Amino acid sequence: MQIKYANYVISNTDVNKCPHHNLPEYAFIGRSNVGKSSLINMLTNRKDLAKTSSKPGKTLLINHFIINNEWYLVDLPGYGYAQAGKTQREKLRKMIESYALLRQELTCMFVLIDSRIEPQQIDLDFMQFLGENEIPFAMIFTKADKLSNEKLNNNIEAYNQKMLEQWEELPQQFITSSTTRKGAEEVLNYIESINKEMTI
Repeated sequence: MQIKYANYVISNTDVNKCPHHNLPEYAFIGRSNVGKSSLINMLTNRKDLAKTSSKPGKTLLINHFIINNEWYLVDLPGYGYAQAGKTQREKLRKMIESYALLRQELTCMFVLIDSRIEPQQIDLDFMQFLGENEIPFAMIFTKADKLSNEKLNNNIEAYNQKMLEQWEELPQQFITSSTTRKGAEEVLNYIESINKEMTI
């Protein structure tokens, strides 16, 4: 898939105020500082479509972007930001869960995982929530350029073994780097394949 058009549409805190349309939506989510904004900018070939920051926890809204006038990319708030207050964390949790559970246009949730670190319970719990509620999702391992191939493969295998303690089969997985553009074509082709299936 070649992205020719990517444009910001709207941001809000209420799933009921999300855009009304009949196009598929692909949402991106992960722990704070997982590299979500950089990944979105890489996929869309836009340096500043999603706002990046050295400080985690900056995305606090449901952000909609229209892509090629064919589908929506949704940038969701990160979860698990330790420095956020308890009230804000609870507010974000409810926002994320309401979008995941109530947004009928949601076609696939991409859960971003930092490939450099060991499996995190907060990520496992979130994916368990998606599975229990039959919400389609795929995993994206980010920052693959930050470690050797051997270490990368070992970390992903550790994650898979941890996942298989709860799951009968693993979800679709992608390995990416916003620096080298690794994985961009695979993620976009996956989205395109789902879009084509939906039009048959």
